[in-house]
Amino acid sequence: MASESANGGKAVVTRFAPSPTGFLHIGGARTALFNWLYARHHGGQALLRIEDTDKERSTQEAIDAILDGLSWLGLDYDEEPTFQSARADRHAEVAHKLLDAGHAYKCFATREELEEMRAEQRVNKQPMRYDGRWRDRSASEAPDGASYTVRLKTPQDGEATIQDEVQGSVSVKNDEIDDYIILRADGTPTYMLAAVVDDHDMGVTHVIRGDDHLNNAFRQLPIYHAMDGIEGDWAEPVYAHIPLIHGSDGAKLSKRHGALGVDAYRDEMGILPEALFNYLLRLGWGHGDREEITRDEAIELFGLGGVGKSPSRFDMKKLENLNGHYIREADDRMLANLAAKGMDGDVDIDLLAKAMPVLKTRARSVHELAEGAQFLFAQRPLAMTEKAAKLLDENGRARLGKISSALAAENDWTIEALEATTKSLAEELELGLGKLAQPMRAALTGTTTSPGIFDVLVLLGREEALARLNAHAA
Repeated sequence: MASESANGGKAVVTRFAPSPTGFLHIGGARTALFNWLYARHHGGQALLRIEDTDKERSTQEAIDAILDGLSWLGLDYDEEPTFQSARADRHAEVAHKLLDAGHAYKCFATREELEEMRAEQRVNKQPMRYDGRWRDRSASEAPDGASYTVRLKTPQDGEATIQDEVQGSVSVKNDEIDDYIILRADGTPTYMLAAVVDDHDMGVTHVIRGDDHLNNAFRQLPIYHAMDGIEGDWAEPVYAHIPLIHGSDGAKLSKRHGALGVDAYRDEMGILPEALFNYLLRLGWGHGDREEITRDEAIELFGLGGVGKSPSRFDMKKLENLNGHYIREADDRMLANLAAKGMDGDVDIDLLAKAMPVLKTRARSVHELAEGAQFLFAQRPLAMTEKAAKLLDENGRARLGKISSALAAENDWTIEALEATTKSLAEELELGLGKLAQPMRAALTGTTTSPGIFDVLVLLGREEALARLNAHAA
């Protein structure tokens, strides 16, 4: 697909920029997905930036979890990840260029002075923002050797407008944006500066992120505008601020709604990557009434015009149902290998794969597959659920004796032959088929739920099936 031009002929470049202070949150995964799809749709580049400037909270474990989660979802990137912490010198260089050009200034206000300023604003019920006390003062007024921060000199008059690809036209009065710090007293850059410099240097044309960052866009624009006159072309990117994900009750998504890391959906909930990819795609974006959309179709169809303006609601049941669809479509051996990881004891992968066509018809998670297959590898005597044990009363055991004798005489151990033999016995005993199938299921699996009883007989094989029946037959 040809690369679509944007921002004065530039090819589309998107970025996902997580902070490695924890797992890859489900909301972050959707942001990553939308960025990746937009770049792939336009034949552009999808880039990854790890915003690890918070050294106290950033961990290698979190970085690994983010990279692992993105890889599991199938989101690949066109360059090696950029680590923001490695670019501090470049960020400081830009800060000093802004300072030299008069677009920033040194602020010598002490911590105590700033606390006093905020306390006064609270008392007067004023907005909490820096009052510009060093904006027009000379650094010569400060005591010798006093420490200082560098603040951006933001516009004070008029308003700024963003033509957001999702939110539409959004305007903010410039006097609502204070002169914020771009370089701390220790010389390290703040996030607001670092993000803009990195986006520019990485050639990012489209910033697609959660709408909780919309205010940040208005704070970042003055850096673009100032640097555009200092250092070549600093055209602002196209913005697309996506509404956040809410829980099924409409409240902000939290752990009680299932707001976990992507790894938890894989490891603890048994969700397939195809299912989560599809679900996140449809969580706030739509294309007609389509529900199941393949990766290739998603790349072909995705556009920011399909992103809704209202928060989307996370529905675990919908995800589980979608997961069931992808389980039914999945390769049996692949599912067997996944299910085996959650099973106890030695597992025969060949037998497990052979059982998948009947195990996956109702399963909505890999864990349900594993649970449903456990009977295949259980050792005699089988552990019994309470309901299963009740089926093996005196009548149940007597019927098992007749069933076992009838099946032992059957030379053709196939579903069709075993079903015919069992139905014939039921007619002879003047019983419904269920009256025989129920104690059979209890004796064969130790539970009251399983795949079709004749599938169970075939999967267990003649010798093991008869041994389990005889263990409870009267």
